[in-house]
Amino acid sequence: MPTLLDRLTRITEQPLPDYSVDIEGKVTRMVGLTMEAIGCVVALGDRCAVQIGHNRWVESEVVGFTGDLTYLMPTEAIEGISPGARVRPLREDSHMPVGPGLLGRVVNGLGRPLDGKGPIAAQESISLQGEIINPLQRKPISEPLDVGIKAINSLLTVGKGQRLGLFAGSGVGKSMLLGMMTRFTEADITIVGLIGERGREVKEFIEQILGPEGLARSVVVASPADDSALMRLRAAVLTSRIAEYYRDQGKNVLLLMDSLTRYAQAQREIALSVGEPPATKGYPPSVFSKLPWLVERAGNGKEGGGSVTAFYTVLTEGDDQQDPIADASRAILDGHVVLSRRLAEEGHYPAIDIEASISRAMPHIVSDAHMQGAMRVKQLYSRYQQNRDLIAVGAYTKGSDPELDQAIQLMPAINDFLRQSLNESFTIDQSLEALVAAMTSTPSA
Repeated sequence: MPTLLDRLTRITEQPLPDYSVDIEGKVTRMVGLTMEAIGCVVALGDRCAVQIGHNRWVESEVVGFTGDLTYLMPTEAIEGISPGARVRPLREDSHMPVGPGLLGRVVNGLGRPLDGKGPIAAQESISLQGEIINPLQRKPISEPLDVGIKAINSLLTVGKGQRLGLFAGSGVGKSMLLGMMTRFTEADITIVGLIGERGREVKEFIEQILGPEGLARSVVVASPADDSALMRLRAAVLTSRIAEYYRDQGKNVLLLMDSLTRYAQAQREIALSVGEPPATKGYPPSVFSKLPWLVERAGNGKEGGGSVTAFYTVLTEGDDQQDPIADASRAILDGHVVLSRRLAEEGHYPAIDIEASISRAMPHIVSDAHMQGAMRVKQLYSRYQQNRDLIAVGAYTKGSDPELDQAIQLMPAINDFLRQSLNESFTIDQSLEALVAAMTSTPSA
């Protein structure tokens, strides 16, 4: 007869239960955007399939938990869900097919084609959880990037691997400026993320702004405003991951995301749905930790690798530059281009306010003469704007301030220099020549 010690030994030598077996749960509650489920053996960030009706399954993601309750956020509409709906864990990681067949395609936040051209011919796939590069291993920003906009090329010069924000209220021309840079910027590949914007803009951007030639070297990730918050969030992450993939292939990538504000608002919807308390103007703390997590994925790769130069549009609600998302974005980006509603209303396009804009990488990538010339233009522009009302009503007496006199004399030429039509493109050299011509012009009689 076995002793107690023998029996204990046999028990301890038995293999542990296989927790990899899928244990299904069920939906117990649906509130707003969030489903509550019980019985699921899952972790934060895992994917699950939720049964809708008899034969339809909708992908969801674990966004939180409390005790034995698991909070799920669906990627698409879930009309028809009923109490007790089955929840099945999806054990495989989220992967996106990539390769030459991805160029020229339009996909959604799950990587599924939206353009009706069939499946993506992929040679490999990438996980949405990319590798984080040690900041000390990144190449420094040392080369200028030609974006085709003379005001930016000359006064706000962009470097390869830089991350800038386009700050503006609604209807001031962010998307148009983004489209110009899409067509004119010297880059091997362009990755465009249309996050939470109007659905009408997706087709217009592809057909009218990119065109067949631009689309051939681009990848567009689209998640319009009527998509779920989780889908918008995933689309932004997917946009960055595709850009990282091509950077790791040694390519110089241009990443354009419209907009970073919609990404933050999607995270706010998710965080509030799972009970995170609001902090700054209704934004929970997790929003301000997600922003740098996304933005820091762009930039230069390791020595010998490629680069991701990123432009993020930031919607300033009510033209308030101190909006929480605008303020947080300004702090983590390498510069900002502010678009002015006043200039837009005057018919001045692109409506770049050079007084409020800055490129933090510019001093390290341009010559001293270029930097001094740009600073001089900004000084004269600022001096004129400070005295604009006095000049308009005739209260300023010529000769009272020699520098203001020079600003008044050169202002028409400077304004002409800052304007550019939608189909005009200027190289960096052409931009500098136009700047010198504006600064040396003489007023007509």
